[in-house]
Amino acid sequence: MRVYHNKLSQSLSQGLPLVCLVFGDEPWQKIDSLNQIKQHAKAQGFDETIQFSADTNFDWQEVHAEYYAMSLFSGRKIIEVELTNNKVSEAGNKLLTELANDLTPDNLLIIHGGKLEARITKQKWFTHLDKQGIYVAIYDVEGRHLSQWLTQQARQLGLSLTPEANHYMVTILEGNLLAMSQELEKFALLYPNQQLDIEQVEALTIKQAKFNPFQLVDTLLTGNFKKLILMLESLAHDGVHASQLVWILHKEISQLAQMHEQIAQGVAFAQLCKDFRIWEKRKPVYQQALQNTALNNLYIALGRLADIDQQIKSSSDFDDMLLLTDACISVFHGDVTNKLPLDYSSQS
Repeated sequence: MRVYHNKLSQSLSQGLPLVCLVFGDEPWQKIDSLNQIKQHAKAQGFDETIQFSADTNFDWQEVHAEYYAMSLFSGRKIIEVELTNNKVSEAGNKLLTELANDLTPDNLLIIHGGKLEARITKQKWFTHLDKQGIYVAIYDVEGRHLSQWLTQQARQLGLSLTPEANHYMVTILEGNLLAMSQELEKFALLYPNQQLDIEQVEALTIKQAKFNPFQLVDTLLTGNFKKLILMLESLAHDGVHASQLVWILHKEISQLAQMHEQIAQGVAFAQLCKDFRIWEKRKPVYQQALQNTALNNLYIALGRLADIDQQIKSSSDFDDMLLLTDACISVFHGDVTNKLPLDYSSQS
């Protein structure tokens, strides 16, 4: 029976199953699901846990032998198997299928791993075990569900967040549930039973958000300026020098300009991706950037980057990250920024 993470507690309260299958890539939900299952099991006398890590060469007879062996420490035990590559051998398929037809209430079988392909859920071992227990399917939490999740987690810790603080955390931590959960636990210690506004949250999280300069590039290409500014602030806090970012941004904007020039000459986008060695995963990002930028604006952005590079090298009177923000905005709106002077003084 399929159960989603947000309904797992309700399902377990109705009775602990003999088999729990937990699969998915999102770490916080997976860890929390396993913890909930084990806590319910411990409350019912499952005091011993035997763990296995199963790869392609794993001997499934070990699980079979342990499942039916008498426990030395307690009457009930948990058999936990992690599938490191989500693959079960033919021998394992046969053994688990047989095991599904001969389960004992004195043992709880937990099998977990990463996100499952649809074909795996149709294999005999999976379908037979699924009928005898629950399948916790872990999916990424996205969009408005992220804000709802954050609100619920804060409430459980006795906290509340203003809408601005909630949105800020979702943005700066990029929807990372594990990181957001850790931050909330820290907030609960520092500000117990309080409502937190964006100033408090920003002061505590900006130093925790870890970005790298190459993530900045992808954010630039999508035109997400709000997130880009947060990333620049975070990189500045982490001590990344502006000259390093100038080099990376110049390289990326130059490439985008070259792609524009070749498209104007009739070169197909697919051929450009081959020529510039753009990975499959990044193709939609570049396609979007090419549609939303103009070649003249890219030339303006490159010119302003060159001026910024000179200012950074010759003076410390300027706010480096504001200058870089100007150059990034110029990629999409160079016709506007070109009319403005580069005088973002750090003293003002």
